Amino acid sequence: MHIFYLPEATQGYMNLPEEESKHCVRVLRLEAGENILITNGKGHLFDATLIDAHPKKAIVELSAARKGYDYWPFHLHIAIAPTKNIERLEWFLEKATEIGIDEISLFTSYHSERRIVKTERLEKILTAAMKQSVKSRLPKINDVIPFDRFIKSEIKGQKFIAWIDDEVSEQLLDACLPETDCTILIGPEGDFSKEEVNLAIENGYKPISLGKARLRTETAGLASCHIVQLINYLKK
Repeated sequence: MHIFYLPEATQGYMNLPEEESKHCVRVLRLEAGENILITNGKGHLFDATLIDAHPKKAIVELSAARKGYDYWPFHLHIAIAPTKNIERLEWFLEKATEIGIDEISLFTSYHSERRIVKTERLEKILTAAMKQSVKSRLPKINDVIPFDRFIKSEIKGQKFIAWIDDEVSEQLLDACLPETDCTILIGPEGDFSKEEVNLAIENGYKPISLGKARLRTETAGLASCHIVQLINYLKK
């Protein structure tokens, strides 16, 4: 069943946004009477019926939202240094959305190879990934800021920094508690500097390992996301 994004979705009759209407009617060629799904990106998924197949302002009738759909009792936040190849960051965003993530922050650090990112395009990728994977949550993405500014921001819950160092022996799989908000820092290809790690520790972040393999930035981000979701899935 096809799914569409309507930020202000609620039960009753509503108009789809123009872009979603065009995709529904012109691209998918859906007709009045067909059943579809609507998400508001805030954790609610609605069963709906296409009432008027207008290519610019399609009318849909939404039933009550499905209860308990796509719910997890924690906030998963990945803060990551943008990759030099922007397509690798886009890949991470797409796959992390499929697995399940609430928030992504972008930061620049000492070894960063990319310092400018257009979040408008990234938001579209997140929306498309949410719809493709039939998720009801649209991850929030924050603009790029310097590492030292991000690290001092007020963040609740568990806080980890993934660091490639022989002295770091504790695995994220062992350190992360289920059903608890979690923020994980993922550095650039050159990893974090020692000064950045110390600053993170001073601000309450715990160094953790993601295993023996040396991972690319985007792979480390995705692995972290999957580990946290897996911990919560297995400990239900």
